[in-house]
Amino acid sequence: MKSWGEIFENYISKISVPKIGVIDIIEILLISFFVYEFMVWIKNTRAYTLLRGILIVLMFVFAAYIFRMNTILWIVEKMAAVLITALFVIFQPELRRILEQLGEKNIVYSIFPFDNSKGVQERFTDRTVNEVCRASFSMGEVKTGALIVIEQNVLLTEYEKTGIAIDSLVSSQLLINIFEHNTPLHDGAVIIRGNRIVAATCYLPLSDNRELSKQLGTRHRAGVGISEVSDSLTIIVSEETGDVSMAQGGVLHRGITFDELKKAMCAVQNKTYVNNSKFWIWKRGRDRNEEDSGE
Repeated sequence: MKSWGEIFENYISKISVPKIGVIDIIEILLISFFVYEFMVWIKNTRAYTLLRGILIVLMFVFAAYIFRMNTILWIVEKMAAVLITALFVIFQPELRRILEQLGEKNIVYSIFPFDNSKGVQERFTDRTVNEVCRASFSMGEVKTGALIVIEQNVLLTEYEKTGIAIDSLVSSQLLINIFEHNTPLHDGAVIIRGNRIVAATCYLPLSDNRELSKQLGTRHRAGVGISEVSDSLTIIVSEETGDVSMAQGGVLHRGITFDELKKAMCAVQNKTYVNNSKFWIWKRGRDRNEEDSGE
């Protein structure tokens, strides 16, 4: 009779360990990345609630398979192709958003930080940050409702066309004047692109997120709605309470402070600086020497 050691040794000898190459490691990393993005997508969208409903239906089908309910299984089999198409229709807004988020991630630049050789680049200046923050809290003090959308990578041209073109430099005085009561431009949203106000009285899509408080009005739902379909940063000033709120990525942050708003705007300011690593300094010096020798 074989001992436990011999049995274990024979068992180990029969196990074959697959060889892992570079391609296999790349595949594992890619799968991990997409699984992570899918989980984040499920967490941050309404897809989680829809997914729970789909899981309940799948459990019902599994129970029908175990108990051999042939009629139900036949109906499911015939409707399989239609159900797959229905899933794409149901998840269309969420699928579109996750693809936009993937497109917004500059993966190549994060791996290979190419030198832009243009010094500081930014979406808008520090002056614009200060003017928007000052205007938002000045309007909050006197309870003047406002809705300010700051455009990032996703262009808001279709919503810009619903309003009145302005094309003016951002200033706190102008923003306060736009949202003043009983003025022609106070109703609707203002869209800011870079350092300029491009349009006012713009109509935005309303969010149908059921988790939002019932106390919130149309202005807040519009602010959340535009942040769900784009990467914009939206500032909402409540006409009832004077509180300043912020919406980004479909998430509403209520009752923020001046410093919190300024920090959020600086985060989307997208400042980039010249890469001063030794490699790029050497490369620029080499290119400069080649140009001098060419002359």
